[in-house]
Amino acid sequence: MSGKLALRTLCMALGVIVVTACQHAPVDHAQSQAEAATNSSNTVSIPYEKYTLENGLTVILHEDHSDPLVHVDVTYHVGSAREDVGKSGFAHFFEHMMFQGSKHVADEQHFKVITESGGNLNGTTNTDRTNYFETVPANQLEKVLWLESDRMGYLLEAVDQTKFENQRETVKNERAQRVDNQPYGLRYELNGEALYPEGHPYSWMTIGYVEDLDRVNVNDLKAFFKRWYGPNNAVLTIGGDIDVAKTKAWIKKYFGEIPAGPAVEEPEPQPVTLTETRYMTLEDKVHLPLLQITYPTVYGRHEDEAPLDVLADILGGGKTSLFYKNLVKEGMAVQAVVSHPCRELACEFQLLALANPAKITSLSTLQEVLNQTLKEFETRGVTADDLARTKGQIEARTVFGLQSVSGKVSALAANETFYQTPDLIAEDIERYNAVTADDVMRVYNKYIKDANSVVLSVVPKGQVQLAAAEQTFERPVRNIHVETVDVAGEEAFTSAPSSFDRSVMPKAGDAPVVEVPDYWEAELANGIKILGVTSTETPTVTLTLGMDGGMLLDSEGKAGTAYLTALLMNETTKHYSNEALASELAKLGSSIRFSTAGRYSQVYVSTLTKFLDETLALLKEKLFNPAFTEEDFERMKERVVQGLQQQAKTPSSLARRARDLILFGEDNRVSLPDEGTLETVQSITLDDVKTFYKNYYSPDKASIVAVGNLSKKNMVETLDFIGQWQGNAYEFADYSDFPQYNQNQIFLIDSPEAVQSVVYIVDRSLPFDATGDHFKSRLMNFPLGGAFNSRINLNLREDKGFTYGANSGFVGGKTLGWFEVSTDLTAANTGEGIKEILGEIERYRSEGVEKAEIDFMRNAFTLSDALEFETPTSKARFLRQLLSYGLEKGYREAQLDIINNIDKESIDALAKQYLNLDKMQIIVVGDKAKILPQLNALSMPIIELLVEGNTREALN
Repeated sequence: MSGKLALRTLCMALGVIVVTACQHAPVDHAQSQAEAATNSSNTVSIPYEKYTLENGLTVILHEDHSDPLVHVDVTYHVGSAREDVGKSGFAHFFEHMMFQGSKHVADEQHFKVITESGGNLNGTTNTDRTNYFETVPANQLEKVLWLESDRMGYLLEAVDQTKFENQRETVKNERAQRVDNQPYGLRYELNGEALYPEGHPYSWMTIGYVEDLDRVNVNDLKAFFKRWYGPNNAVLTIGGDIDVAKTKAWIKKYFGEIPAGPAVEEPEPQPVTLTETRYMTLEDKVHLPLLQITYPTVYGRHEDEAPLDVLADILGGGKTSLFYKNLVKEGMAVQAVVSHPCRELACEFQLLALANPAKITSLSTLQEVLNQTLKEFETRGVTADDLARTKGQIEARTVFGLQSVSGKVSALAANETFYQTPDLIAEDIERYNAVTADDVMRVYNKYIKDANSVVLSVVPKGQVQLAAAEQTFERPVRNIHVETVDVAGEEAFTSAPSSFDRSVMPKAGDAPVVEVPDYWEAELANGIKILGVTSTETPTVTLTLGMDGGMLLDSEGKAGTAYLTALLMNETTKHYSNEALASELAKLGSSIRFSTAGRYSQVYVSTLTKFLDETLALLKEKLFNPAFTEEDFERMKERVVQGLQQQAKTPSSLARRARDLILFGEDNRVSLPDEGTLETVQSITLDDVKTFYKNYYSPDKASIVAVGNLSKKNMVETLDFIGQWQGNAYEFADYSDFPQYNQNQIFLIDSPEAVQSVVYIVDRSLPFDATGDHFKSRLMNFPLGGAFNSRINLNLREDKGFTYGANSGFVGGKTLGWFEVSTDLTAANTGEGIKEILGEIERYRSEGVEKAEIDFMRNAFTLSDALEFETPTSKARFLRQLLSYGLEKGYREAQLDIINNIDKESIDALAKQYLNLDKMQIIVVGDKAKILPQLNALSMPIIELLVEGNTREALN
């Protein structure tokens, strides 16, 4: 299914979901309008109540008492589309500033307060809106409303030039990390410049141009806030375990006094057309050439949006699609997808293919195959199965989207922001179900057939001859002069008076009682152990079958066999073609996925309960009857090879490769990627895969976790066919010796022209334990690098502006563990950033933890349980941990006892014992020419490392 359609279905619900209507307290005099929507037996909806304060703030409330938590979302109807030309990136920049404190909330306290309350938070910006959201235990709701109202009404007095400059650097670091230092990262910017006319709100990226960020000053920012951040341009949506009357009183108290901002008109759609096909070429640090063809279409909720979504799914939505058949299955492309991303002002229909350079010598050949595929669609038309697959997936993804309060709140907030109707579920279901074959053909002929497009070729540097065609469109020259707000002339901002003391943070209510999921245990006839939770919140079932061993079972010189075997388990079976299996699953809206990661091979199954039997019949076929065809093997092997070659161009992938090699040494399988290496994958044969399956796809070390609305008896009976499974007993060897280090060393991997340096600082440490030193070390690390407000992150991101983010942690598996610090540093500050990290670790070791940091850690760990078990996925994760590590149900009580009683002396001792500063190894992936002098200044041995082949050369 197309990515666009998958996202849209998250904000739908089904007639099978019936929620009892709740009686809400009357709307008081401060509310100028009210409406309520509830479910009944014949109405499909998410229950909500909507009203508006006198200052224009729209409020939406949704009750869900299934878990003791609340999700709060404040969405402002302003994104990059409302920026002025020459001031791009402002909406996203301002999102950062909203976390820098307000009049009554100190700098950096927003993250600290929410984390300490046991919650999580973030903010996001796109072209059309900016939102801020928190999920917290239910007793913390008033505190969240205090925080959000203070930054809505009392922010500007806390904004100063220092904070402005700091966040400017942070945003530039974010752009460098996510765009400029990322393979293919610039394609979005180029595509927007070519598709939209100069000055169109979508002609620049949300993150903006660096020169625009450098151009503006703090008063430009303040003017932006005053224009767009009034309550009359915002939607406050609250869902979860709420007392409606009390919540309304808090909303009136905290938000009612904030004055309205300037009037805001709803934006008019601005779809575009092209008078010619525009060819562009981007030379990038990539291995796989990419072809992207983009057609302009309509705008959000246009009558043609749904048929275009369905068209995208038919053409390029997985193994049932024409793109898969003609491009991926034929080996011409490693990946090929079609999507129809739609936004408020305009939509785009995108064809994308990652070429297989072993088969494609020019993207012009790939474009020709794409065009032939479109012609084939014209002849073939739309089948009944096409529509059935799309509608089946809509139904399933709708139900799965209702499993979290945050999912429902996000849907209500977005629909209200853009369409002034929070609940569009029934309407969305109806409009997708109403799409006919004629509708799909009509929109194809209108928007795609023989239409002009933007054709973007992304090719390896120095290989422009691979492009689909010679470039015909040049990027616009940005000779922009804009008036900035005069610093001296800007009037001082004074916020509205308040009837109460806003500097006093509200106290939390009584802590909710959080129960560990009541799980059941069973054993199948062949000894496979099952842990399960019966949950009636949604009519769904999720299953995970895990088999211990994974990549540790790979033969010497054949690393990647387990990974490749799992890939082939997703392909053809003895009785079904690849496409037929995918079609049947899609019509059910079900998913069956085999994978190998680390020491486990896993099978993941998700389905609506009403289709469980049919889905498990397909699982039985896939698990017991893989075909292992030569065609599938060669295609999957080639995909792995091409993926590894692309990873060799990706700084973050190179850094992880180096980390594992340095920690575990070349004699251990765990030092290599799950996929293997270019050398080892080439040595794997189809017989190796068949042998691996025969020996290790076995119930001998298998276990199952199950979450769904079935009783233990019904679930066990349904899985009886797995209980009849027979297979070999097997063992796997211990590790060889690991490398030993007695001094700090720097391992440098050269990445020419990199604008950032990816940095890891690592040391082997303890494997996982639930109540021993590994768990206690995680508590110890929390103030150092385990939270946004940790020492390392505040130093490098907030104080120095060297990075978008930095963290540290103790990573523990069943038999291995390590400590790591990871960050992406600006190239110019690489050496200084490493020095600061090492300095923070040394200070923590020598001076110890502070009492306030212990309190912060204690609250964050003890109060977060309310969020731990909300969704079936989180319940399954809990069960899998119990099985993997042989834990008893009561281990969490033991952990709470440790958290509540661990003291400064214990934490300080753990820091001295497990932060082995003199043995830490430093890994840097960056531009050698730029950063080597900085690294030399650190006075450590520097070794240049090539991870493929593990070749090393001393540089000093």
